[in-house]
Amino acid sequence: MPMMTGQQYEDSLRKLNLKVYMFGERVENVVDNPIIRPSMEAVKLTYDLAQDPQYEDLMTATSHLSGEKINRFTHIHQSTDDLVKKTKMGRLLGSLTGCCFQRCVGMDAVNALSIVTYDIDQKFGTEYNKRFLTYLQYVQENDFTCDGAMTDPKGDRSLPPSKQPDPDAFMHVVEERDDGIVVSGAKAHQTGAVNSHEIIIMPTISMREEDKDWAISFALPADAEGITYIMGRQSCDTRKLEEGTMDRGNGIYGGHESLVVFDNVFVPWDRVFMFKEWEFAGRLVEHFASYHRQSYACKAGVGDVLIGAAQTAAQYNGVAKASHVKDKLIEMNHLNETLFCGSVACAAQGGKEPSGTYLVDTLLANVCKQNVTRFPYEIARLAQDIAGGLMVTMPSEADLRSPEVGKWVNKYFKANPEVSTENRMRILRLIENLTLGTAAVGYLTESMHGAGSPQAQRIMIARQVNMAQKQKVAKKLAGIEEEQA
Repeated sequence: MPMMTGQQYEDSLRKLNLKVYMFGERVENVVDNPIIRPSMEAVKLTYDLAQDPQYEDLMTATSHLSGEKINRFTHIHQSTDDLVKKTKMGRLLGSLTGCCFQRCVGMDAVNALSIVTYDIDQKFGTEYNKRFLTYLQYVQENDFTCDGAMTDPKGDRSLPPSKQPDPDAFMHVVEERDDGIVVSGAKAHQTGAVNSHEIIIMPTISMREEDKDWAISFALPADAEGITYIMGRQSCDTRKLEEGTMDRGNGIYGGHESLVVFDNVFVPWDRVFMFKEWEFAGRLVEHFASYHRQSYACKAGVGDVLIGAAQTAAQYNGVAKASHVKDKLIEMNHLNETLFCGSVACAAQGGKEPSGTYLVDTLLANVCKQNVTRFPYEIARLAQDIAGGLMVTMPSEADLRSPEVGKWVNKYFKANPEVSTENRMRILRLIENLTLGTAAVGYLTESMHGAGSPQAQRIMIARQVNMAQKQKVAKKLAGIEEEQA
């Protein structure tokens, strides 16, 4: 099957029988639900751009399995050029949607598994990599969107999986059968889960031998029997149920997260990629995290949108020529480009693993993500500074359109005489959306906690930095002779 168009992708979702709950009730039509649909539209764009010759070089790749042209989101990186293109693709999509477009997590999962399944086979003589590559070819041939699911609810964070009062706090094996395994547990914070054809499960932490029943990785169709999705709430989410689009801020695209519950779900052996090889759980976590921390180049793309909105707001407010406003915009661009630099650097400095897959430089990937936990918040602060208080005090679109009070809203919230009040309100709503509303989930909080919270990156930076070598050079230049043990 050739790569899908956006419409074919939407049609394919309608064929799924997902069990989705939101606000305590089952969602019968997931695709057309007004709260969920904007997130689907963001994924849909990843299909349409792959069909556009203007973006073909970034959005597509050549499969190392079939030699066919495929969507880059299903590709296994074969060079540092592939890694750099992934970074550029992420920024492009972030800049066009102003939100999370959800597919990078699946791409990062398959790349991490392509490495770790090979490594497990080399140590234990298993056939996980062959099994995985068969699955990958199926994903590529059907141009599927995959949800890479790593984060468990974790229960009591001071306890390992095997010591939890409730064993379901981490995904685990409850039964081993001749034809497969039965698993129980959940995955939390799953971005784009109900827009996916497949869900790929990975362990969430390093494990010890006593935790081996929790050291599992597998893939299933998103609508497999026993899987239930419970949609997460977002700030201002019910604005999507109102008439008009102005108060949404972003009237086209959005994101979503969900809790995915596995209630004694059967997994056939040909979909299992790790089964109690606890020694490799940590390696899979670290490889996935490194790839996913690179993926936060998307935040530079969303930052492009916010910076453009702040510049526009300054013009609409009549303050674009003020020196302090110009300086704030320069700082926003400086921080945003620094985010992008980190992602490009870890890609360009990547290297080939024994499996043949190219992995990013893990130190620089963690430095990249550490910056992402900070800089978007400062960019957002500066955008709010430039926008002014009206961003959070102005009346609704309904008030602007009201026969009774609309004339006053229009009169008193007009600033630049060359700009309509409506356009001024629209750009302020976009800034609100990105810094306080539904898009702030992806741009701010996800920047803090996605792909691991800040301390996770600091731990990895400490592990990766060669401090002994730095000391050696410093001592040599200072004329200090190495002391003998």
